[in-house]
Amino acid sequence: MLGVFLGGAGVPLQWLDGTPFDSFVWPGLVLGVIVGGSQALAVVAQHRRLRVAWGLHAAAGLVMMIWIFVEIALMLVWSPLQGVYFATGLVQTVLAVLALGAWPVPFLARDLPGDADGADG
Repeated sequence: MLGVFLGGAGVPLQWLDGTPFDSFVWPGLVLGVIVGGSQALAVVAQHRRLRVAWGLHAAAGLVMMIWIFVEIALMLVWSPLQGVYFATGLVQTVLAVLALGAWPVPFLARDLPGDADGADG
């Protein structure tokens, strides 16, 4: 992260042309505090077995995907590494949402009219 503050860690400064930033300091702070902080918070909650852990993982994955989306939209430059980071955020979010109970059991089951659990009964 220090490399981002000192000059972009090998990323050309020209990539910031057309963005609100003239250096990598603010993007580096956002990346470290918001994106990295949300990931760290999720890991700590998971390690402590807190009930909120899976929700924090879902939020951290969304933060990661939003970061990558905004980064690409602002810089208009794409790198395969951004695809990897977006994919990891997506996988993290999907797994967290499934762990929170979004997976129907049995999968693809349908409520039939007149079921006790349905709205018709």
